[in-house]
Amino acid sequence: MTRARIRMWKSAAVLTLRTACLLAFVSCGRTPKVVQVTIEKVAFGPVPAGLAVGDTIEWVNKDVFDHTTTARSSAWDVVIPAGKTVRVVMKEAGTFEYYCKFHPNMTGTVAVKK
Repeated sequence: MTRARIRMWKSAAVLTLRTACLLAFVSCGRTPKVVQVTIEKVAFGPVPAGLAVGDTIEWVNKDVFDHTTTARSSAWDVVIPAGKTVRVVMKEAGTFEYYCKFHPNMTGTVAVKK
């Protein structure tokens, strides 16, 4: 292989590597967000749209008794004591149905994108 051809291959490799690094930086540059879902009067408030993997839902229990937020898929299951706040990080993409183990009529759905 000639020196000119070697230089050409090295230049192409460096350009490919720089492009990959730039794309990785742009796609990974998103800062995870925290959204609040209020629990009040034995009901979950709405979950804001546009959640992505890595985002956090902050469950705020304004009732005078404990609740849970339990994903039917087993993705999460936490107790939220009366008057307290609990955070859950969304670790996978998908549409998740959830409910309260103590009050099964309390239900909701959250969509999480990649």
